[in-house]
Amino acid sequence: MKKLFGLILKILGILFLLLLASGYGFYQYLFEREPLYHEVEIPEVKANLDKWQDQKFGLFMHWGTYSQWGVVESWSICGEDEPWCYRKTDNYAQYKKDYEALKYTFNPSAFDPEKWADAASEAGMKYLVFTTKHHDGFCMFDTKTTDYKITSPECAFHENPKANVTKEVFDAFRGKDFMIGAYFSKPDWNSEYFWWPNFPAPDRNVNYSIEKHPDRWQSFVEFTHAQIDELMTDYGKIDILWLDGGWVRPLTSMEVSISQFVDGIFSDVGYTQLHIPQNQDLDMAGIAAKARIKQPGLIMVDRFVEGEEENYLTPENYIPDTYDPRPWESCITMAGGWSYSPDAQYKPARQIIHALVDIVSKGGNLLLNVGPAPDGTWPDEVYERLEEIGAWMKVNGAAIYASKGREDFKEGKVSFTVSKNGSLNAIYLADENETQPPSEIVVQGLSTSDDTQINMLGYGKLNWEKVSGGLKIIIPDEVRKNPPCSYAWSFNILNAN
Repeated sequence: MKKLFGLILKILGILFLLLLASGYGFYQYLFEREPLYHEVEIPEVKANLDKWQDQKFGLFMHWGTYSQWGVVESWSICGEDEPWCYRKTDNYAQYKKDYEALKYTFNPSAFDPEKWADAASEAGMKYLVFTTKHHDGFCMFDTKTTDYKITSPECAFHENPKANVTKEVFDAFRGKDFMIGAYFSKPDWNSEYFWWPNFPAPDRNVNYSIEKHPDRWQSFVEFTHAQIDELMTDYGKIDILWLDGGWVRPLTSMEVSISQFVDGIFSDVGYTQLHIPQNQDLDMAGIAAKARIKQPGLIMVDRFVEGEEENYLTPENYIPDTYDPRPWESCITMAGGWSYSPDAQYKPARQIIHALVDIVSKGGNLLLNVGPAPDGTWPDEVYERLEEIGAWMKVNGAAIYASKGREDFKEGKVSFTVSKNGSLNAIYLADENETQPPSEIVVQGLSTSDDTQINMLGYGKLNWEKVSGGLKIIIPDEVRKNPPCSYAWSFNILNAN
């Protein structure tokens, strides 16, 4: 019987692996599984979370020394046999040494965060999440806990008056009335308290026995608390603490059952994300409590760790298939990867706008990522995309900001959002070569009255006709020949249910 049960588990595990291989994705599984979300009960946090949900469109930035090589952020020094850990070398020890030496040459002399903030604001973005520290441990802020930082005397940029990059970025974006989010990696692959040089580091996890060396792990907990306390103390108002590295977590948290379920299956193929062998507990409740003394209302995002410190959910590089009433945000790259690459291929503005509409219609926010270049600039393509998105948002923002999604979020080529006054926004998503709206659009499932009114955003009042089960919007030729924007057109429907 025991052998049969083990065989069944192995078969189910293989099926789970096939789902991952087919693109279903571990993060998608975690996002969709129940129960996952704990309602926020602290009034100040709830108010800030409600405000964040109204913002809808944010900017993500992954930036560090790795931009000098144009490689993936942090992961090339991870010892796992995964595509995202690939490095062009046969000598890992030398590669890691050279990677860490990038600190000496990092010199983003053209860094101008005000220019970034201006462009993001013009694009209609309302909040920022910036990588203060990624998994490699390099701090983009002036920490006192380590010398592996941009303000180190050994860093080429340290004498620049803007060397404390995180402060400069936060101040510039706060000046444009952005909500401010601090991305912070829970694992730290430079810290001797996480990757102890006494042992090799075979994967992303702590590389020593916490049970045998509890004092060392406690030193890492204190190190982490100290760095987060610095960010909460010295960098102005912070709205979001966005914590990455979900494998660093208490062993009793939700992933354990999954880990045990597939243990020995994923390890056979080198996939360690699901294998959490130790109790990597950072006392997140303590971090949250201390942080909120200095930052009342702080939104905590302990990614994919079910509990009180995951105030909103973060599907990564995908958009859920259905409406979800829980607070959530899709973090999606503008180009292929999170970090800067000299040969990056940027997504067309139409694709980004359609993604934003799709996400908002399902109840979420879009956090769009840009990877700055090593000299501290954004590639021209970034500004071009943001300018196009901004032109669209200036016309259609009323259908996006402070709106909600709904269960019936889409009908054919029309996505729906609901404004706070209860009116319905019907957003027609144009095909790739469709440069003007159709002459008529039918919206089903609405009860109309004599008071029903339709306004096309960027134009004005339109005529409509009642049809069986709904209404038909009539779009005049003058609008079709000279539409107010490209890629998608919004229609606000008043007094129809």
